Amino acid sequence: MTAEAAEAVEMRAALVRLRRATGLPVAFGGLTPSAGQVRIAELSGAATNALRGLAVSAGNGLGGKALYLARACAVTDYHGSRHISHEYDAAVGAEGLRSVLAVPVVVRRRVRGVLYGALRSAQPLGDRVLNAAVAAARDVEQALVVRDEAQALLEAASTPSGAGAGAWEEVREAHGALRALAPKIVDPALRAELLAVCGKLASASAPRARETAPVLAPREVDVLVCVAAGATNAAAAERLGLRPETVKGYLRAAMRKLGAHTRGEAVVAARRAGLLP
Repeated sequence: MTAEAAEAVEMRAALVRLRRATGLPVAFGGLTPSAGQVRIAELSGAATNALRGLAVSAGNGLGGKALYLARACAVTDYHGSRHISHEYDAAVGAEGLRSVLAVPVVVRRRVRGVLYGALRSAQPLGDRVLNAAVAAARDVEQALVVRDEAQALLEAASTPSGAGAGAWEEVREAHGALRALAPKIVDPALRAELLAVCGKLASASAPRARETAPVLAPREVDVLVCVAAGATNAAAAERLGLRPETVKGYLRAAMRKLGAHTRGEAVVAARRAGLLP
């Protein structure tokens, strides 16, 4: 799945959540293909395709206002509002929309998209509706942040700089970051890609040993990654979202499989087996 396709899936899911949480019959939105513009690509509950593909420029219409100001905006009667420009009245009118809200999707101070919710009658949209729409936008923001981090780590992991001990430390840091990030990835294709890269990084130091290595559960490997970085059981638990007792159990299981008697021996054995870089 391409990044664009994965983002479209996330946007569609966010629109469904927005309608369910707000009770609004229509939701639509899109991401920014270029600076200063949002293209409406996803519709939920729409009766026509009048809005699909609409390119909304910063400052124009309600969505353009939200894009420009980087904050949520709403109007009770779209066509009669004096607080927005009216470049897109034809498309909005074809769908029969009256009360409309627009919430920007902001990632690292940059607007990456806009979510809309709308009624076909002119009535105020209260704080509950607005807060629910903002929460849906925050979900998209978090998904985009995770995807951005994952892509950056994949690029860094595939092109480690330099050679020797310094480069291996970079590889190990990238491996640990990827392992910690993988459970947060909703897109199964991207998650599988992350874990595949983890496997390549881990076996790079001992490619032949991987064939005869003991089989560790994913969480056992995650715990060993934390231990290799010098984390205590409590720190590993916080990083992995587990209880310290659970971390201790995974560590004991990994040590048993690796034939190790101490935490340090377990890390060394895992590296020799090609399970850690």
